[in-house]
Amino acid sequence: MSTAVPERPVEPKRPVEVTAEPPGAGRGGGLGAVALSRPAMPRGIGWSVRWIAALTVCQATLMVGLGLLITGPARHLWPLTAEDGVNEAFVRLRTGTLTTLSSVASEAGNTGTVIGVTLASCLALVLLPRLPMWRQAVFLAVAVSLQSLVFLVITVAVDRHRPEVHRLDGSLPTSSYTSGHTGAATAIYGGLALLALSRLRGPWRTVVACLLCVLPLLVGLARLYRGMHHPTDVMGGLVNGTLSLLIARRALLADGAVAAPPAPASTPTACPSRPVAPGRTAVVFNPTVTDEAGRDALRRVLEHHGHTAPVFVETTAEDPGGGQTARAVRDGAALVVVCGGDGTLRAAAESLAGADVPLALVPCGTGNLLARNLGLPLAPADALDAALRGTPHRIDLGRIEGDGLPSTYFAAMAGAGLDAATMRRANANDRAKAVFGWPTYVLAVLRELRTPRTGVSVRLDGAPALRRTARMVLVGNIGTVQGGVTLLPEARADDGRLDLLVLDPRGIGGWLSALWTLLRGGTTAAREGSEGGAPVEFFTFRRADISFDTELPRELDGDPVTAGRHLTAEVAPGALTVLLPTREQ
Repeated sequence: MSTAVPERPVEPKRPVEVTAEPPGAGRGGGLGAVALSRPAMPRGIGWSVRWIAALTVCQATLMVGLGLLITGPARHLWPLTAEDGVNEAFVRLRTGTLTTLSSVASEAGNTGTVIGVTLASCLALVLLPRLPMWRQAVFLAVAVSLQSLVFLVITVAVDRHRPEVHRLDGSLPTSSYTSGHTGAATAIYGGLALLALSRLRGPWRTVVACLLCVLPLLVGLARLYRGMHHPTDVMGGLVNGTLSLLIARRALLADGAVAAPPAPASTPTACPSRPVAPGRTAVVFNPTVTDEAGRDALRRVLEHHGHTAPVFVETTAEDPGGGQTARAVRDGAALVVVCGGDGTLRAAAESLAGADVPLALVPCGTGNLLARNLGLPLAPADALDAALRGTPHRIDLGRIEGDGLPSTYFAAMAGAGLDAATMRRANANDRAKAVFGWPTYVLAVLRELRTPRTGVSVRLDGAPALRRTARMVLVGNIGTVQGGVTLLPEARADDGRLDLLVLDPRGIGGWLSALWTLLRGGTTAAREGSEGGAPVEFFTFRRADISFDTELPRELDGDPVTAGRHLTAEVAPGALTVLLPTREQ
């Protein structure tokens, strides 16, 4: 390894802190760094399930109690005595046009419609954004499910006849209290309104949220118009749906939404904020993922920014980008554009490490992990344009070696065990990767879940070795992987540290707990002083020596390498200069 690093004891990260280090310990304001002392609720899957269950019982008790009050002691009191008059007034208002409109509005709260909208919304939240919003999708599904569950309990416990007027719809033999259409509409459209307020920007977010909030009211009015419910039934539906939303939001969204990685900001290791002057430009591209039309688009972007006559050099199976990049630097390139996946980037970074020549990253692969974590657009031309409009920043690289693995750099992640087996399986099917993209990795990991655990010794920054068992050990310079799942919640590409994940779930409960922790952005971790046994543990270090009891598959930036029983990883602070978009103030 190149340099020695100061020794300091390293401990598992606390579940109630964002980082385990005091201010000034070296993990400074990096790319989107978070305040050191911000508390985080220690929420695992068990805590969330118990919390939701307890509040749902309270909600059901409250709603049933109100229903029994309405049908019992309060039924002879105003305003309940005026409800029949309200229902009859709606009958007198009926016209052909209003009846048609009420049918449309009522359909918006129908069971089939609500299920369809919920499924479509959840799929859109997972598949459409650059970083899928798993937590928001779960929030919607849980809110709608809670409302439905409580509604079923209410209809069993409270027996209320429907209004004595001509009803325009048929109905199941359930209680009139509460309005299931109204409750379901409140849960789904109100939930979408909350997400619109938190995710959209500009004046349109308020307009969209208000329109979504109006939908449950229209559904309720339609149910009254069509003679299906009393006014208090509709009010009960609104309350039931709202309570379900509040419970789901408190359990799943209270500590912030899963957002895309923040745009990078200047750090103590950042280069001066100046654009790269046009000069000799080399474009190192992987021909398997960059066709002629793609190269023409990149050439137009370069010329637009004053980089005329760029030299395009393609990688080969024998040389995936390192040799081409080194020659470009020797020939005096002022800028190297790397167009490919994480493997191409890693090869180029090996040649650019420690050099002053900036790299413009153009994501053209399947994972594109570094580009995702640095906030670059994933469309190649857009990513290049954004980079050329930005400024140079220094980011860290990891340097790793092991038995049968020569010392080399990595830019995103390196690991052994389950993740390496997953990469090996996914990379064996290039056709599936080309067609399906990152979901190919999801399918691969499902097929590798039975990867056996093994004993592992971890020595961090010279501290005494920790003994663990693990199915996977992952070292990362960044934290988010395909599908938007955050494996290393505190990893930053410019903080002068690397992060370590030790994954050791046991049984179905352990897998569910680990999955919940990772989908929630790692808000649950092993406690300080833990002797191991937690499904997920996180650590931060400058140098790590990791030894396995058995030989494991290994990977570097998504590329399988020789299997082995040892890894030594060390951070190379600020080793790579990258052009990144300027953060909006």
